[in-house]
Amino acid sequence: MTDRRLGVTVTHRRYVPYAHAHYAGDLVDGAYALGLFGDAATEVCIRTDGDEGLFASYSDVQFRAPMRAGDVLEVVATVTRVGTRSRTIDFEARVVCRGRPDRGSSAAEVLAEPLVAVTATGTVVVPAAV
Repeated sequence: MTDRRLGVTVTHRRYVPYAHAHYAGDLVDGAYALGLFGDAATEVCIRTDGDEGLFASYSDVQFRAPMRAGDVLEVVATVTRVGTRSRTIDFEARVVCRGRPDRGSSAAEVLAEPLVAVTATGTVVVPAAV
């Protein structure tokens, strides 16, 4: 019998404001994606276990492409393993829209193909079922 929580997927989208630019070229630090992963994990825990849960660890984080102010990020979190109290979640942060200051101060575009910026695998824990 397959656990109904296995494969549960949550998707969040967030515009990255220019106030979050941390480096030259309007780059945003990688921790920005980790914060979004935490938000998505919280929703996963609420949907699967009726509790916000706690983030316990990351087993893998890969920074694959830059995230910039003016981007719209899509974060996807998918449950890949269900234990007694722990859940393993795979995360992916994709750039789906990008600011185009070269075309004008408020110009932006939808990317033809999302750009995978950050991937990670994490573990959350939830209270024991009562």
